[in-house]
Amino acid sequence: MAERSQAASAEPRALLARLGGWRGPPLTFMEVCGTHTMAAARAGLHQLLPPAIRLLSGPGCPVCVTPVSYVDHALALAEQSTISLATFGDLMRVPGSQLAGPEAPPRTLAAARAAGADVMVVLSPLDALRRAREQRDRQIVFLGVGFETTAPALAAAIEQAAAEPLDNFSMLVAPRTLPEALTLLVRSEDLSLDGLLCPGHASVILG
Repeated sequence: MAERSQAASAEPRALLARLGGWRGPPLTFMEVCGTHTMAAARAGLHQLLPPAIRLLSGPGCPVCVTPVSYVDHALALAEQSTISLATFGDLMRVPGSQLAGPEAPPRTLAAARAAGADVMVVLSPLDALRRAREQRDRQIVFLGVGFETTAPALAAAIEQAAAEPLDNFSMLVAPRTLPEALTLLVRSEDLSLDGLLCPGHASVILG
């Protein structure tokens, strides 16, 4: 076990040593996934790379590119007393429109929940489906935000709700696809990217 651990730590050290001796043209790579960005920051990767090799942060996560209008729609649903919202946690603090002016506190799902709205954080749309079974007198709306990797789970929940059937379960979906965003980034003359560091799970779905 110790030998394998030493071998695993030796590989990135050897790679960094090779990169440190880079004498080629400047290179710019972009991390597509926000998790990669955080991991690179925690590891101090930017400081370890030579000046000629740059890492840029990319789209990050679907929440980062979710339109304000979608958040406004979700907040409008949260204000209805007969509706319970279910969402992934990363959407809770995304601000909607500042209807009361720039000095007003941001309108978020977290603020709506603090004010009494029924907004629950779930790990899967199937958790929202379970809530719909338990509370047939309430409309359960799942906020379906995600890239391609989220689509299968959304589809599975919709299929299951239709099969039962559950008439108090619905989704407000705002899926985003990576290829279009990546194409724009690669073609951007301002960025002049030499490569992309893509998340493995999204790459598997995209093929």
